[in-house]
Amino acid sequence: MSSATGFSLDQEAADDGSFKRQESDFRDWVSSDGSTEYPLEPGRYHLFVSWACPWAHRSIIVRELMGLEDAIGVSVVNPYRDKRGWEFTGGEYANHASDFTLLADAYKATEPDFGDRASTPVLWDTESDEIVSNESADVLRMLHTTFKPLAQHPVELYPQPLREEIDELNQRTYDSLNNAVYKAGFSTNQEVYEREGDGLFEMLDELDERLADRRFLFGDEPVETDWRVFPTLVRFDAVYNIHFKCSRRKVSEYENLWPYTRDLYQQPGVAETVRMDDIRRHYYTTHPDVNPSGLIAVMPDIDFTEPHGRERLDS
Repeated sequence: MSSATGFSLDQEAADDGSFKRQESDFRDWVSSDGSTEYPLEPGRYHLFVSWACPWAHRSIIVRELMGLEDAIGVSVVNPYRDKRGWEFTGGEYANHASDFTLLADAYKATEPDFGDRASTPVLWDTESDEIVSNESADVLRMLHTTFKPLAQHPVELYPQPLREEIDELNQRTYDSLNNAVYKAGFSTNQEVYEREGDGLFEMLDELDERLADRRFLFGDEPVETDWRVFPTLVRFDAVYNIHFKCSRRKVSEYENLWPYTRDLYQQPGVAETVRMDDIRRHYYTTHPDVNPSGLIAVMPDIDFTEPHGRERLDS
């Protein structure tokens, strides 16, 4: 029986009508050197994710890219989220790591007084039955660094010579792209909405220009930043452009961003992580203040499998 009471996004609305995303409550780390209480062990840790959530999507992608399927289990919540929060409803949305049905109960098990919104992804410790981390950026980095010894085919997503530049662009794309679509979409103030939209499209324009002479954001191979921006770009035309009124342009109208998005989509294993039915169902049915009718917008006429032609930019 679930004891969670759920959480409303109204609690992330500021007095000026802007959206202020809550801070992540759990920021512990798995370690391979004994420096934390969570030692690196195959099979011990589990991911709770949503196919719909872009913050969880980045973790799903890196788990696939690294070949960590045998080392880290995964359970997926139902894309429909009511006021109780994310739910494991059985079948393809079953909880394979515990017996609770609401994700909020994982938060309550870790912190009984937890009262914020239960978000995905969650890195769960099956031995202590508690959350290690619910910060998507930390989970993403742990998967391709700390968990590297357990990976079947590890890839380098944080090369030493580029780390300072990666961290800088990560921060800017978080604020002006990943989170900006929410800051525009959940705003209840016209001026705030337009300001956030302006910043969003300035960032898209900058990325499009950056990609004119390089295949990926830092060269010939995708790095962490590419996989942080991809979940936003792949959702943009089907959701953010319509549902969140990020309507100045579509990603499919950009000369370089659109083939770049298709290039990332076509990387081995990535297409299987893009569940557009779950994505569209979640956004259009769980934000009644934004979409009172609950109607799900039809899928735009775009093809992620169309040849991208980006190979020509490899040096």
